[in-house]
Amino acid sequence: MTGLEGWRRWALIAPPFVWLLVFFLLPLGVVAAISLSQSADTIPPYAPLFARGPNGLESSATLENYRVICQGCLRAYSNSLFYAALATALCLLVGYPIAFAIARAPRAWRNPLLFLVILPFWTSLLIRVYAWIAILQPTGLLNRALRALGVIDAPILLIYNDFAVVLGLVYAYLPFMILPLYGSLSQLDESLVEAATDLGARPARAFLDIVLPLSLPGIAAGALLVFIPAIGEFVIPDLLGGPRTLMVGKVLWQEFFDNVDWPAAAAVAMVLVAILTAPLLVAQRVIERARPS
Repeated sequence: MTGLEGWRRWALIAPPFVWLLVFFLLPLGVVAAISLSQSADTIPPYAPLFARGPNGLESSATLENYRVICQGCLRAYSNSLFYAALATALCLLVGYPIAFAIARAPRAWRNPLLFLVILPFWTSLLIRVYAWIAILQPTGLLNRALRALGVIDAPILLIYNDFAVVLGLVYAYLPFMILPLYGSLSQLDESLVEAATDLGARPARAFLDIVLPLSLPGIAAGALLVFIPAIGEFVIPDLLGGPRTLMVGKVLWQEFFDNVDWPAAAAVAMVLVAILTAPLLVAQRVIERARPS
């Protein structure tokens, strides 16, 4: 009976690990192997890592792709980190009050309010970004409204710059911050806040000492859900930032499709994975420390 229970336990545990192995670790290993290969005019466009030669099995592995990254792609990584970090911080500043208000709203209002949060997902991201182009361009809705109100005399350049990129990132990923924050705040024990108020704590002090620390898991989860996809975003920087906006997603597109240099693109992707490992570990530590014992 013990052996049967063990097999049942493994049958329940194994599928997630098999899924991770097949759909994450194996593709990641393939990308890592390609990043160590050399570009070639073949199909696929890279030389095999190992091939038979006069002296037997020979390796053509090289770190040249990573050396090229260190020389020419540092600006793309720094820009991506800056845009993603700024967008994450702004999403937190905007999303926390929204999530807090939804969590404190009457129960009958919560589902409709959450529906409004996820409603933009019903439309393609590409269409929503093009809508922002129509709003922000010099002849767009925002400039025309400001001129009609007499706020400005000439159109303001609101597109093809850093402002447009950050605005697009915040707009696109704000729901990813609100939803985990709401999940964390909705489970907050109200009796703790009431006890702090009864003991003389002002609302601001009760929020800083009780509500904010207990919502750290939601903050960490929301920050990851925003930061990770934002750092590799391609559509928003390309359409709202213009040709001078350089981010990792654009470098990957250029190396993979324009230059047909799969090894270089794979090396860029592997460095990005290494960069994202640090915030993942930090967020895991924050969630573990905030979790009640």
